Amino acid sequence: MRTSGVSGSPARPAVSRERVLAAVGSTILKALFLTVRLRLDDRCGLGHNAFPEPCLITFWHNRILGITLAFQRRYPGRERGGVSVLTSPSRDGEILAQLVGAFGMGSVRGSSSRRGSQALREMVRRVQSGGDMAITPDGPRGPRYRLGPGVILLAQATGAPIVPVHAKFSRCIRMKTWDGFIIPLPFSTISVTIGERLTIPGGLSDEDFERARKNLEDQLKNEAD
Repeated sequence: MRTSGVSGSPARPAVSRERVLAAVGSTILKALFLTVRLRLDDRCGLGHNAFPEPCLITFWHNRILGITLAFQRRYPGRERGGVSVLTSPSRDGEILAQLVGAFGMGSVRGSSSRRGSQALREMVRRVQSGGDMAITPDGPRGPRYRLGPGVILLAQATGAPIVPVHAKFSRCIRMKTWDGFIIPLPFSTISVTIGERLTIPGGLSDEDFERARKNLEDQLKNEAD
């Protein structure tokens, strides 16, 4: 049987659908971000690298684009050892992993239902190596604005402080998804607030653990619109 092409030439690796979608999406986002104004209220100095230890940057899933814009413009990544984002092991998670990679962020694949323990160990390793973790505690499936225990457990395992971050959008589109995902409109303003760091001690009782979880959930909820 005859085959087309040059004999002996190496086969080109297939380009996945997820990689193509992420490349298209990152190109569109970068163009959109050029038109968007950022207002930053940094209450703990994260944007100026005011504290040296790794931290757990925590925000709601539907605010990802606002936080990405702030990261792109103000995050001192090289000095801090970079940031990684927890994404699900699904195809959608692969698109997100490729997308954040286009903005200079790493990714850890896992969720509460799949690869949860492996993802937790990988996040611990990255934090102990000096990197920050970005976590959406109500992702990847919700319920919206319900903070799962993972970020509290990670804070206990690493000793890293939690830094709650919130984004508000002057003009935007809200998708009809479980989280009401928010897309800023061109020439709008995104106001990002970086809150004071929270330290979670180890060895908490069940009641104190739940109190810490609920306190962080309420703090993020109070900023949500």
